[in-house]
Amino acid sequence: MDGKGRLFGTDGVRGVANVDLTPELAFSVGRAGAAVLANSSDRHRPIIVGRDTRLSGPMLEAAIVAGITSVGRDALTVGVLPTPAVAAITVRTGAAAGVMISASHNPIADNGIKFFGPDGYKLSDATEDQIEALLHRADDQARPSGADVGVAKSAMNLGKYYYEELYAGAGSLSGLTIAVDGAFGAAYAFAPYALRKLGATVHEINCEDDGSRINVECGATDLRALQRRVSELNGGAGKAIGVAFDGDADRALFVDETGAVCNGDHVMLILGGELHDRGELAGETVVGTVMSNLGLEKALAARGITLLRAAVGDRYVLEKMRQGGYVFGGEQSGHIINLRNNTTGDGPKTAIELFSAMVRRGKMLHELASELAVYPQILLNVRTDRKDVLDRPEIRLAISEVEANLTGSGRLLIRPSGTEPLIRVMVEGDDRTRVEAYARDLAGRIEQAAATVMEPAAEY
Repeated sequence: MDGKGRLFGTDGVRGVANVDLTPELAFSVGRAGAAVLANSSDRHRPIIVGRDTRLSGPMLEAAIVAGITSVGRDALTVGVLPTPAVAAITVRTGAAAGVMISASHNPIADNGIKFFGPDGYKLSDATEDQIEALLHRADDQARPSGADVGVAKSAMNLGKYYYEELYAGAGSLSGLTIAVDGAFGAAYAFAPYALRKLGATVHEINCEDDGSRINVECGATDLRALQRRVSELNGGAGKAIGVAFDGDADRALFVDETGAVCNGDHVMLILGGELHDRGELAGETVVGTVMSNLGLEKALAARGITLLRAAVGDRYVLEKMRQGGYVFGGEQSGHIINLRNNTTGDGPKTAIELFSAMVRRGKMLHELASELAVYPQILLNVRTDRKDVLDRPEIRLAISEVEANLTGSGRLLIRPSGTEPLIRVMVEGDDRTRVEAYARDLAGRIEQAAATVMEPAAEY
């Protein structure tokens, strides 16, 4: 955040709130973003501003709104809403743009700013670069006064547009018992209400507006609490299922009636198959990522569906979808994008679609998910901001050796995180013992090599 490297990461601007992502920076981002995104529209078309429950949210919201209005644009704050709701409201109201203040699955102290264009899609790299360039040219931005200053208003009733999106095409969920883990985040009220409205019996955990506990041992980042609750509800009967959201509710993960986790790969197989069977899967293609399990690729292929792989990050999945004219894709981590419904990952809508599929097919979640034969996949995180350690000769040699050993039986993927100071090591193959050994060895080598590098690292 100090000018080294690119300000925008894979999902907007992120950092520790009031340390890296300061109110001053948020103000500047609001000014530059408004100038770039709204310069071709009527000045009274507002920019929608939503947030999750983080304690720093109101502080950054005030700064962003001040920035927007300082260049003569109107701002409309909509309060705590899921990210997909902000995208939907932006489109439905004909707004000039949308802003979501959230750091998604990141820890409490973090926060972030991500923009949506008037079409509800996240910004391209080129548009983000325009905003970033304008940050460094403050004198080039307008400073209106008097009646030309932008107006800030609040509208807490616009969530109705998102509810309409959630209910569209949904079947009755009567007879389902669902545990909902809201992660103390943006879905805390929306998801339980919508599921009840559709007829489900809902049991809430971590569904409070409490930004001091967002993502802490709960939600999509830690499914143990949800698994315990599903087990308690079942009492051996095996009927209850569960869904967990992340902080901004653009992704969802599930727990089936046996307590097993169903991730984005399971969801893509089930819902992608549903679209295929109805003749609604454009190009007979699902867009996943390099992290999507080999088992998903094989299961889709058995149905006549192609799996295309994008780089990790829902923005890259979306980019490949739009380039190829595809309508469905997602990530193993639970971002599911169905362009027939929304323009971004949508946890609550994904949950409703998955539960509706269960009802239509008359099957429980475990039975549907068991159609995916998962290859052992080990993911280890090495905490370091030294992504250049991957260029060291000894690390490149170690990587090449593992890749050679996995030829024909598995995959290796090593990549720096786009949102955290981590290097992720993923090894996948048909032999769990061998996969685990390769992953531990490579992660240990990278950690050791990073610890020996003393020069200051470029900031993420």
